Amino acid sequence: MNRLAIFDCDGTLVDSGATIHRALRAAFDAHGLDCPPASVSRKVIGLSLFEAMAALAPDADHEALTRTYKDAFMAMRAGGHVEEPLFDGILPLLDVLEGQGWLLAVATGKSDRGLKHCLESHGIHARFVSLQTADRHPSKPHPAMALAAIADAGAAPETSVVIGDTSFDIGMALAAGAGAIGAAWGYHEADELAAAGAHGVAEAPGEVFALARQWVERAA
Repeated sequence: MNRLAIFDCDGTLVDSGATIHRALRAAFDAHGLDCPPASVSRKVIGLSLFEAMAALAPDADHEALTRTYKDAFMAMRAGGHVEEPLFDGILPLLDVLEGQGWLLAVATGKSDRGLKHCLESHGIHARFVSLQTADRHPSKPHPAMALAAIADAGAAPETSVVIGDTSFDIGMALAAGAGAIGAAWGYHEADELAAAGAHGVAEAPGEVFALARQWVERAA
């Protein structure tokens, strides 16, 4: 049975929080709303966009906010103002996993187009055997994205791990029956990830492989 590592994108593979907050501020400003501070908005990164807007502005028009955010983000990208750098240690982690025979996937609240642009900008798009996005699935923590990635890879929950920086990622992994590894370098704190039920929390990407191997060996 294949072994599969399913990565979240924003806050796990790439540090996109500042760019997301700029687009969010533009969307809220366009609707005459006070934008929550970055310390608040970063807590909903990982949800699908509509659900994130509902969490940040419960009484607003979430569909309109979602459309305006998308327009703002596209304008930022067209102007060369989208910054989504890989976190330090991500490329070595991908190398280690692939070198040990693991397959790679992504499950993210991004759109198909946004994910493709992000991964291609770093030259890593082709490394992933499955790309699951909010365009085709319910928002995390629903397990649909993880289960689809597992099926694509010919893996099983007991041979798969989700690596993510939010409690939504952990919830998705647990609902899918997969291993749940918290990425404490992202947007939720380590204690939040542990409280959500993570099987292990990595302070840095270099700690992920050992935790992934432990999950597979325990399940064997």
